[in-house]
Amino acid sequence: MSAIELSWWQLALAASLVLALAACTHAARLEVSKSLLVAAARTAIQLALIGMVLEVLFAIGSLHWVALMGVAMLLLAGREVVARQKHRLRGGWSFAIGTTSMFISAFSVTVLTLVAVIGPEPWYRPQYAIPLLGMLLGNTMTGVALALDRLTESARRSRAIIENRLMLGEPWQQACGDFRRDAMRAGLMPIINSMAAAGIVSLPGMMTGQILAGSPPALAVKYQILIMFTIAAGTGFGTFAAVAICARRLFDGRERLRLDRLTNGAGD
Repeated sequence: MSAIELSWWQLALAASLVLALAACTHAARLEVSKSLLVAAARTAIQLALIGMVLEVLFAIGSLHWVALMGVAMLLLAGREVVARQKHRLRGGWSFAIGTTSMFISAFSVTVLTLVAVIGPEPWYRPQYAIPLLGMLLGNTMTGVALALDRLTESARRSRAIIENRLMLGEPWQQACGDFRRDAMRAGLMPIINSMAAAGIVSLPGMMTGQILAGSPPALAVKYQILIMFTIAAGTGFGTFAAVAICARRLFDGRERLRLDRLTNGAGD
């Protein structure tokens, strides 16, 4: 059973739905019609370009090109982590923390899954490596961004509480412990909700794509379970690492809270 080919005019019909939605939002004065159209255009252009890149990459199948693609995806994910934070660390620290935590978690989980679980030949086969890394980075990016945003916002909002705890002799780890745990929970909540609803409320994207492409549902289910578990591991470890590094950066060597290391807002 093979997938049904889609023509460009069929995609244009789907795009007309977005245009209709943009018209409705404009009529309702929601002020999101422009953002919606720009996002739709970016989706079409970016996916078309990445499709051409992947076709070339699949044909070459070189480890160097796969690694280069992975690094580019990692750097772009790090940029998105910074863009989603209202208060970020100055001096590029938010970018460094985001990319480092995602490298530690997403890359390590991807390599482990390729080598020990899926076992393609060669292990870096781009057909498996690039989609797996992309899904891990995308979900880890969301978890890390939410966790860092929650941590920095909590530190600014609860400055008096943290400083009072420090004055009472608590170490910095204990003084901000509640806020670190809240940040980690915020980062993990999306993947926990996704796993809890998978197969009952929704059919996950990868499973749906495989079924539409003609794969047996049983095989699609196995791959989706694998992906959900690896995403959970990557998101969890990445969130833990990002929160730990960022929390330490908020205090100096004398364990004083240094909110001057944060920007005043996302536009700074």
